[in-house]
Amino acid sequence: MAVGFIPRYNDEFPLADLTQQQYIALGIEAAKSLGWDIVYTSSAGFKAYTNKNAFFLTNQLIKVVIVANNVRVESFSLGNEMFDFGKNKKNIKQLISAIEELKPNFNLEELELKYEALTLVADEDDELTQAPATAAQNFKSFLSIFVPEKGYIVTPVLLNLNLLVFILMVLTGVSAFDPDGESLIRWGANFKPITTAGEPWRLLTNCFLHIGIFHLLMNMYGLVFIGAILEPYLGKTRFAAAYFLTGIGASAASLWWHDMTISAGASGAIFGMYGVFLALLTTDFIHKDMRKSLLTSISVFVGYNLLNGIKGGIDNAAHIGGLLTGLIMGYALIPSLNKPHVFKLKLNTILLLTVFLFFTSFMVYNQSSYDFAKYEAKINAFVRNESQAMEVYSLPADVSEVELMYEIKDRGIYYWNENIKLVTELDKLYLPELIHKKNEALIKYCELRIKCYELMYKAVAERNNEKYDAEIEKLGQQIDNMLKKLNGGTE
Repeated sequence: MAVGFIPRYNDEFPLADLTQQQYIALGIEAAKSLGWDIVYTSSAGFKAYTNKNAFFLTNQLIKVVIVANNVRVESFSLGNEMFDFGKNKKNIKQLISAIEELKPNFNLEELELKYEALTLVADEDDELTQAPATAAQNFKSFLSIFVPEKGYIVTPVLLNLNLLVFILMVLTGVSAFDPDGESLIRWGANFKPITTAGEPWRLLTNCFLHIGIFHLLMNMYGLVFIGAILEPYLGKTRFAAAYFLTGIGASAASLWWHDMTISAGASGAIFGMYGVFLALLTTDFIHKDMRKSLLTSISVFVGYNLLNGIKGGIDNAAHIGGLLTGLIMGYALIPSLNKPHVFKLKLNTILLLTVFLFFTSFMVYNQSSYDFAKYEAKINAFVRNESQAMEVYSLPADVSEVELMYEIKDRGIYYWNENIKLVTELDKLYLPELIHKKNEALIKYCELRIKCYELMYKAVAERNNEKYDAEIEKLGQQIDNMLKKLNGGTE
């Protein structure tokens, strides 16, 4: 199954027992027998559309070119299909089979006469014999995706903005392949503990961040593809509004679903645009001849990516949130699309959708607001207490027994007990279940420290430093394991 901006398939074989002119005449007859529309003929070959509507969005173009006694047959989609489901390969097989079936029905003289009756493009103007595009021409063609033009204005602006943000991130020291969570948060990623602590703007800014260059390239591919198809239908105002609003909707869904996941990327907004397009494809806005194949192609793309997101490491909540937001927006935009000259209808629709999206996101934002600010304050106090309790390990070697016992009991054990009180208070806050489990581990950690300190105190008080060594060493190992668990490692 071919995939790409322009899915294609080609085959090449010797001319065999027919002349170039005879094969062209026979090939054209075969294409006509398949119901294809011949749109171009020359002394080098011909071109045909598989449907008699040259503007059919899921049409394929067939090119038959004969050079140096070799026949090259190529079939490719017109650029608005992401998947061809084997149609291009099937087209070529159909044409070759039709040529073989018709061949016995014509003698060589009849084929010569049919060729002479053709209206041919002059050799000097023949597109089929023109030299392949140079590297410079191909590069120029590639660069065109970054340049706004009529019907394609917002898409390249969004593309360039995403690329610019990524370049700036890399230039400031963020890894181009595997950026860490701290860097992403610093640049505006969506992270519930921070987003709900008074930084709702992250619901939008995260849509322009990417977790490495491969994440960026995949999303930009999806953006250019859907933008090239959808923006001419929606126009720049509706398209821009849909992109930003579905992006916010996707971020709100991610905020609602994930407690401790750092979310970034344009994929939520891109899924939103696919949602808008799916909505249009289920109405009469797009001609029925075009709907079926496009609906299949887009549905397969969306379905595949949603299933792929189940594997983990992908924010499927944002994808689904963006998709659903896009579907709602697509249906809401239909009346203004059917009356393109009624500016007030377009403006009012966008305003109503904006109010609806902001209200919904605000509700999600408020319901997702955990007590992270209080949690952070108490955790900072925990860290200070821990630092005080650990000072016993930095005492000089010649410290007196009295001072050492004081440090162990009146400071060390005291501060560990204070931390247990702090964590017990933390557990009363409205926090994600993951943090509550971490609180349990913190209490166990403090209890292990207290047991260790009590044995250390006994060892000093009884002036027998070796009696408790084995138990202290065992507790030390348990404490190390607990620290690994608290830091995300394995126990």
